[in-house]
Amino acid sequence: MEQHEVKPYTAQEGKKEQVSRMFNRIAPYYDFLNRLLSAGIDLYWRKRAAGMLPRRENLKVLDVATGTADLALEIRRQQPTAYVTGVDISTEMLGIGREKIKVKGWQDSISLHEGDSERLPFDDNTFDCATVAFGVRNFERPVSGLEEIYRVLKPGGKLIVLEFSKPRIFPFRQIFTAYFKYLLPIIGRLTSKDPRAYQYLYESVQAFPDGGKFVEMLVEAGFREAFYTPLTLGICSIYASSK
Repeated sequence: MEQHEVKPYTAQEGKKEQVSRMFNRIAPYYDFLNRLLSAGIDLYWRKRAAGMLPRRENLKVLDVATGTADLALEIRRQQPTAYVTGVDISTEMLGIGREKIKVKGWQDSISLHEGDSERLPFDDNTFDCATVAFGVRNFERPVSGLEEIYRVLKPGGKLIVLEFSKPRIFPFRQIFTAYFKYLLPIIGRLTSKDPRAYQYLYESVQAFPDGGKFVEMLVEAGFREAFYTPLTLGICSIYASSK
């Protein structure tokens, strides 16, 4: 069950190339806009996601679509003995992430690599856990990306996915949709200098099979014990599953 494909820019170029180009363009503004447009709630969401990982010494975690490494840093903050490997297709985002890791002095705990979610450069059964924060929407073939994550997880390994979802409660759904569709793209366009990036954000969230439909996608990719928890009136959801 693949989602309807939404691309940042033109129909001719592949989604993967477009997503990489988009994030390279907006990388210098990405963290600032995340805090501004979410009123800082995204920090709480990442804290919740990191808190769902098992507490274990020397936990090996793969953070797919790591971006500027916010979730990787939060995992390391919560579990000082963990080792986090971050992967992303945007070189500019990774560069910012490496600077943040360097400021913390956590280079021995977090490493970042350029890589494709559908062709992860790791052996089978390598990681104890995997995370994806706001990245599955950007996979060219989501089920293929999830299958790759499944492959590199150890048996019993846990996957935590943090992703936008669509609120269902009236009138919050209508208010949030208006903000997401009209106001957020204007702010994003003026601030990030990319006229399409935050329009794509709205479109990709609308196309994403959230809730129970994404749980079905996880099961299709091989995962078990899959469930989800809505956060902040359904703006975001955490999905958990195991290999």
